[in-house]
Amino acid sequence: MNDDTGLLPDSSRIGRTALTVGNESAVIDFYRDIVGLEQLTREASTTSLGVDGRSLLEVRHDPAARPRPEDATGLFHNAFKVPSRTALGDALARIRSGWELTGASDHGVSEALYCTDPEGNGVEIYRDRAREDWPRDDDGSLKIGSWPLDLADLAAAASDESVSTAPAETSLGHVHLEVSSLEDAREFYVDTLGFDVMDTVPSALFLAAGGYHHHLGLNTWNRRSAPQTAAHRGLAWFELVVPSRDALETVRRRLEDRGVSVTDRDEGFEIADPDGITIRLVAES
Repeated sequence: MNDDTGLLPDSSRIGRTALTVGNESAVIDFYRDIVGLEQLTREASTTSLGVDGRSLLEVRHDPAARPRPEDATGLFHNAFKVPSRTALGDALARIRSGWELTGASDHGVSEALYCTDPEGNGVEIYRDRAREDWPRDDDGSLKIGSWPLDLADLAAAASDESVSTAPAETSLGHVHLEVSSLEDAREFYVDTLGFDVMDTVPSALFLAAGGYHHHLGLNTWNRRSAPQTAAHRGLAWFELVVPSRDALETVRRRLEDRGVSVTDRDEGFEIADPDGITIRLVAES
């Protein structure tokens, strides 16, 4: 979409995400040693991790936070995108040497590895295929599949020597959420916020801006029904970055016109989805 439609500009992307945790040191060690992020800053109860000086993840220590209830909505996984198959092979080597791989899939549009952090937050590490190679239906619409990933072939693509850090081009490619209602989530994220629907599978939607395969996944696979709350561990917020201050104000006006409550922040503003999940919106710096 372009700026004058009132929807999300094509270059909109996911920026950072934040987790509320109880065991700060274990979580930080995981994202540093297994995912390969660098510790950038540590202030009071918040630690920032990322690559090349760019923050991708904030870890917020709250010893009073309770484990996320089994029926609570929130994070399905944070997905860190690496720039090459070699980098994904290096990530596989780190997981195999120091953690547990819980899944691996060829999605057609991407190749993905899955695991969980020490507090049960889902993590995906993936690399994209070239857009011209993404599978499509006869009508040209995107087709995100799920097929077995050849781990032996991926391991052979890794660097000759072990690599402990993710490449500088690594980003938070998408966030996948567990919601209580796909209908309510679609009305909020598509009709109100302005994402495009890229693909659907049973009980799940994949949404994006600019023709990407997905910046957001939404699912009801585990039949979560209780709202996200700040009293629980897990996802604290995720960040949506738009290309300019003008674009940010356009999105803000659209949200306010639709009756969405907007809270100002120094960098932009924040809103909450129907399940209480917080989204922070900022302009590209």
